[in-house]
Amino acid sequence: MASELAKSSVSEDAVGRGDLSNLLEVRLISIRYAARDTHLFELAPLAGGEMPPADPGAHVDLHLPNGMMRQYSLTTPDRAPKSYILGIKRDANSRGGSKYIFDTLKVGHTLRISSPRNNFALVENADHVVLIAGGIGITPIWAMTQRLTELGRPFELHYASRSRADMIFLDKLKDMGSARPHFDDESADKFLDIKPLVASAAKGAHFYCCGPIPMLNAFEEATANLPAEQVHVEYFTPKEEKSTAGGFIVQLARSNKEFVIPPGKGILEVLRDAGLDVPYSCEQGICGACETAVVSGIPDHRDSVLTEKECAANKTMMICCSGSKGDKLVLDL
Repeated sequence: MASELAKSSVSEDAVGRGDLSNLLEVRLISIRYAARDTHLFELAPLAGGEMPPADPGAHVDLHLPNGMMRQYSLTTPDRAPKSYILGIKRDANSRGGSKYIFDTLKVGHTLRISSPRNNFALVENADHVVLIAGGIGITPIWAMTQRLTELGRPFELHYASRSRADMIFLDKLKDMGSARPHFDDESADKFLDIKPLVASAAKGAHFYCCGPIPMLNAFEEATANLPAEQVHVEYFTPKEEKSTAGGFIVQLARSNKEFVIPPGKGILEVLRDAGLDVPYSCEQGICGACETAVVSGIPDHRDSVLTEKECAANKTMMICCSGSKGDKLVLDL
């Protein structure tokens, strides 16, 4: 999920712990200035060797020593990486995550991270790719530019920020002929206009977007009439409020146990309170860690991961944020 999943890749409110048994021990080996209030943090395996392979668009859970957990996208794709690089922006409204990272973490500190997850995968054999990024949303997009360049595939990058001072990788854009930076303060404070970018693209092009909510809303509006398989978006913040209406029953198909979901609580919360060991991470429906197969029933989908087609199929759901449209859900748990 890039940046401060809010992935940012994913968010300041995400404090879930999830499964801690398979975490990777890493060391922070460098911190580099990238732009105003944004640094690049490089992590290498504590025991040496290689990190797990990471494809463009992937993110990891970063478990901080103070007990918080945040999700950040990887800026570099690699099948045999010696390290991961995370682009992290200090959030002025931080509830603890980015503030702790900037104020406390130093080179040499050891941390734990999850293996990479990817809900924003790149279609590497597309005839043409249009990449659109806003602010810190460039982090997963930047990994895509590197992979496409490596493969010799055609693409264009449209990258917007408030000003030059806020744009990371600015020094590298001049060497990328397909890159078109946009600075709001040099454009009469107007945001990047996405509609003409979509309208002028080659037929069959794949479109990717990661950035702030207004940009994502404009992107989804501009691509609304395109085939869903050509449109890819990564949210850093939830699109909808999580379902807490309750008033339904969840049955676990494998154990046949039933749980009443009362008003004010969600499925994940009730299952955790009952002592069940279920995977989760962001608790906001933006990372995909809690995706669960649905045996029967109609979920009230509130996540930012599943496509409209996947939601309509009702084969899976994110139990951290979604509820039920009926009296009962049966889950493959």
